[in-house]
Amino acid sequence: MTYDEFQRHVGKAGLTLKDFAKLVRMNRVSISNLAKKGEVPSHLAVIACLMGEMAERGIDFRPLLAAIEIEPKKPRGAASKGHFGGSKQADLFAGREQRAASKTLGDQNGT
Repeated sequence: MTYDEFQRHVGKAGLTLKDFAKLVRMNRVSISNLAKKGEVPSHLAVIACLMGEMAERGIDFRPLLAAIEIEPKKPRGAASKGHFGGSKQADLFAGREQRAASKTLGDQNGT
């Protein structure tokens, strides 16, 4: 969906882009930055389209969205305080060293 179509659906829902961002727990600047691309991700297009249709049919979608526990998106590249590059990824090979060490120990003991 083009950004212009997206704005039309958001307006049809009786919302500003700032209101839309609040409802879906996104940063309003992230929404505005989509204008540069000229396209809107499909998940946001679907949400805006449904909101516009619901508003047109007299269905108040605000309480429905308020009832959903939507976790706010973290800004990309957001580092936790005092750490360069954000939080460290969990070690995918955790425990491998312990298994290797116990295998070596077992070999030395003749088991």
